[in-house]
Amino acid sequence: MKTYVIAAALLTAASGAYASDKSLTVYFDPNCGCCTGWVQHMRESGFAVNAVKTGDMAAVKQKLGVPAGLESCHTGVIDTTGQIVEGHVPASVVNKLIARETTTGVSAPGMPANSPGMGPMDGNLVTVDFTGQPFSRD
Repeated sequence: MKTYVIAAALLTAASGAYASDKSLTVYFDPNCGCCTGWVQHMRESGFAVNAVKTGDMAAVKQKLGVPAGLESCHTGVIDTTGQIVEGHVPASVVNKLIARETTTGVSAPGMPANSPGMGPMDGNLVTVDFTGQPFSRD
């Protein structure tokens, strides 16, 4: 019985640690429907998402250091690492970002039609890191 209790406690702790790695805060304009679609995509992919509506996205992007030319309609921050997810980046790419802690952020610049929250993915969505270099193609 004692072994069972210890095993259950360890599993609970481990699942809590895993969940914390997969949590993010996303800032978006309350009038943007595609941002809500991206939040839903992230939640369906196992992320805990704290959605924060704001009317001043420019200030959020400036404060978080989103590079000019890489902006999109919403900005996410990985809660445990502080890494930035700009725009309609697929959850699989966010997982890749988390695994590369030295990468500051990734972006799907603009509002690509072949991205989560915008439309069906077709394998041609290119995300870039915050230096502007290709990060992933999905």
